[in-house]
Amino acid sequence: MAGHGPQIQFNGRTPGAGQDQRMAGRMSGQKPRDRKKTLRRLFWYIGRSKVVFFTLLVCMVVVTALEVLSPFLQQKALDTITLQDGHLVVDMRACLSFLAVLGATFALVVAISYVQEILAAKLSQDTIAHLRGDLFQKISRLPISYTDSHKHGDLMSRMTNDTDAISRAVSQSIAALVSAVLTLVGSLVMMFVYSARITLVAMVTIPVIMFVSTMLTKFMRTYYVRQQQLLGELNGEVEEKVTGYRTIVAYSREAPTVQRFAAVSAELKRNAIVSKVLGSVVGPITNFLGNLQYVLIAGIGGFVMLSGKAHLTVGMIQALLLYSKKLNHPVNMIADQYASILSALAGAERVFDVLDTPDEIDAGTAPCAEDTAATQNGQDMQRIRGDIVFEHLCFGYTKDNPVLNDFNLHVQPGQKIALVGATGSGKTTVVNLLMRFYECDGGRILLDGVDITTIPKAQLRSAISIVLQDTVLFHDTIRNNIAFGKPAATASELTAAADTALCTSFIQKLPAGFDTELSESGANLSEGQRQLLAIARAVVAQSPVLILDEATSNVDTRTEMRIQTALTNLMKNRTSIVIAHRLSTIRDADVIVVLAHGSIVESGSHDELLAKQGEYYKLYRRQFAGVAT
Repeated sequence: MAGHGPQIQFNGRTPGAGQDQRMAGRMSGQKPRDRKKTLRRLFWYIGRSKVVFFTLLVCMVVVTALEVLSPFLQQKALDTITLQDGHLVVDMRACLSFLAVLGATFALVVAISYVQEILAAKLSQDTIAHLRGDLFQKISRLPISYTDSHKHGDLMSRMTNDTDAISRAVSQSIAALVSAVLTLVGSLVMMFVYSARITLVAMVTIPVIMFVSTMLTKFMRTYYVRQQQLLGELNGEVEEKVTGYRTIVAYSREAPTVQRFAAVSAELKRNAIVSKVLGSVVGPITNFLGNLQYVLIAGIGGFVMLSGKAHLTVGMIQALLLYSKKLNHPVNMIADQYASILSALAGAERVFDVLDTPDEIDAGTAPCAEDTAATQNGQDMQRIRGDIVFEHLCFGYTKDNPVLNDFNLHVQPGQKIALVGATGSGKTTVVNLLMRFYECDGGRILLDGVDITTIPKAQLRSAISIVLQDTVLFHDTIRNNIAFGKPAATASELTAAADTALCTSFIQKLPAGFDTELSESGANLSEGQRQLLAIARAVVAQSPVLILDEATSNVDTRTEMRIQTALTNLMKNRTSIVIAHRLSTIRDADVIVVLAHGSIVESGSHDELLAKQGEYYKLYRRQFAGVAT
C-alpha cells in the first residue's frame, strides 16, 4: 500500500479549469488558412456523389450552351427584316422559323434548369450528410481533453451553422460559378466571331472588376471567418446558460447573463453588417462597369456600322449587346455569390479543424495477464482479477501545473479502496488516468500486471464500471438507459439491477414503467432518482472493477443508508475504488487513502486512521462533530 511513501504535488487546479481562457487565446491567434487545401477537401466530399455531380455538370453545360445560342437566334430573326427601296421587308417564313427555334430553346432551358435545381439540392444534401456523418464520428473519437477545453456550443455550431453555410454554397454557389464560367467563355467566343475589335474594347472593364473584387476579398474574408467564430461563441453562450438556468435564477444573475449574451450578439451584428456592406459593394460597382461596357459597344458598334468600315447589321449589334450583358452577368454572379463562398470556406475550415484533431490515443496492442484477462480480440473481460498498480504517476492538465507527482498506489484484487480529501486534491484525476480519459505524463498504471496503455481502450473500459457524481442520462427509455453499458441485458437482469439500486419502487410508479421515456438529461426525474438509475447501470454491466465517484452525493441520508447494503453486495469480489466526501459511505473500506495538498498523507482502515488522529481524524471531526480544525 501507499500509506507512507509517495508524495504528490497538487496545485488545486480542477480538470478543465481555464478552458475559456485557452479557447479565447486560440481564437484570437488565428493563423492564415490554406484556402486551396480547404477547397480541395470540400470538392472531395462533393465528388463522393459522382453520378449526381457529373449529371449536374452536363445539365449546366446544356443550359449554358442554349442560353449562349439565344442571342444568335435573335440576331438571325432580327436580320430577316431588311430595308428595300425605303420600305421594311420581312422574310416571314424565316423569321417565324427562328422565333420557333428560339421559343423551343427557352422552353428547354426552363425544363433542364428545373432538373438542375433538383440535382443541386441533392448534391448539397448528400455532401452535407457525408460531412456531418464524418464530423459526428470524429467527435465520438475526440479525446476528453478536447471536449474539456472547447465550449460544447461551439462544437454544436460547427455541426449546424458551419455545415449549413457549406450546404448553401454547394446548392447555389457551385452551380452559379460553373454556369458563370461557361457563360463567360461562350459569350466571349461569340463576341469575337461577330467583331474582335469591339470585343477587345468591351473587355477593358473586366480587369477593373476583377481588381476591385480582389481588393475587397482581403477585407471580407477576415470578417466572414470571425462571423462563423462569433456564431460558435453565441451558441456556446446559449447552451451554457440554458444548461445552467437554475443556477442563474437561484443567484439572480439574469441581468448579467443577458448583458454577456448581448455583448457577443452585438459584436456579431457589427461584424455581420460590415461583411454585408463589403459584400454588397461589389454588385453596384460591377453593374456600373457593365453599363459602361454596354454604352461602349452600342456607340462603337453604331459608328462602325454607319461608317461602313466593317460588315455589321442591326441584328449583329443587338447580339453583341446581349452577349455583353451575358458577359457581365457571370462577373456579377461571381460577385453576388462571393459572400456565400467566403462564409462556406470559413465554415469548412472550422469543420476541418475538428476533423484534423488527432483521435483519442489508443495504442493498445497487448492482452492482459495470461489466463486471467481478456485478449486483444476482446474475450471475456470478467476474467480480469482487478489488480491495479499506480507506479510513479506524474500528470498535470497543463504542463506548468502538475496535479500528481510520483504518485504510487497498489489496489489488490477484490479490495475496496477509498480516496478521500479536500476538493481539488487529485482524487478524480486518479480515476481519469485509470480510465485513460487522459494519458499520464510520466509513470504507468498496471492492470493485472499489464501496462494499460497496451490494452485497447474499449477492452479496458469494458472491464470498469463507473458511477460519476454528475449523472448522465439520455433521451431514451429507462430500460435503455440502465442497459446502456450492456445492450444485450435480459429483462431479468434489468429488474435485478433496479432492485439492487433501489430503483424498482419509483420506476413502477411511472406511467410506462421501464419503458417510460426520459426527457433530455432525465429532467423529468429527481436528482436522487437519476443517481439511482446510474447505479443500476453499473450493476448491469457486471464489470470486475468498480469506480464510485461521489455515487450517492444526490441521495438523501435515509436512502443512502439503505443503498449501502446493496453497494456492499455489489462490490463483493470486485476491485472497488470509491471517491467520497461523505465519510459515512466508506467506513467499511479495506483501505482509506487520504490526500491533502497533492500528497498521500496517510492510509489505513477507518478505525486505524481515527486512532492516528491525523488528517482523516480532522476530516471526520469536521464532518460529524462540527469541529473546526
